Amino acid sequence: MSENLIRLCVLYAQLSLLAFGGANTILPDMQRQIVDVNHFMTPHTFAALFALAQAAPGPNMMVVSLIGWNVAGLNGAVLSMVCIAGPSSVLTFLVARVWERFRDAPWRKAVQTGLLPVTGGLLISSAVLLIQSTTLDWSLALLTAAVTVLLMTTKVHPMLVLAGAAALGAVGVVG
Repeated sequence: MSENLIRLCVLYAQLSLLAFGGANTILPDMQRQIVDVNHFMTPHTFAALFALAQAAPGPNMMVVSLIGWNVAGLNGAVLSMVCIAGPSSVLTFLVARVWERFRDAPWRKAVQTGLLPVTGGLLISSAVLLIQSTTLDWSLALLTAAVTVLLMTTKVHPMLVLAGAAALGAVGVVG
């Protein structure tokens, strides 16, 4: 097993236990570890793999297998998914019975209430990280802001926005 594959597995096993709210909540630390600490890829490549994972049908965690594939081929893709899903799945299995037994306990409600803003903050930091990684000039920053406003203030389907972005990219307006 290569050193990169071992480092990737250890990283994802650790991140697995921090993923309250899904894979998107650990995206900033994943990006920091993958790009800045381990130098497995550039920020732009990381953002591109994330965008590909989001555009494809399936779970948000698909980005993990794409990164694993990029770093260590098929073994990287498979082991990355095992390492990101395994520890949190085992922990969930072990804690689920206790958690359900105390469903009406005041401390349980306090923990759930406390985790809501943490998860929200982690998701916002993920969005900021992706914007920083993909905004290469002022025109892309303006486009990002316009799309954000459009999606937050209308009921336009996100796939239409993706199709529009693909068309702009295809004709060379954005790149």
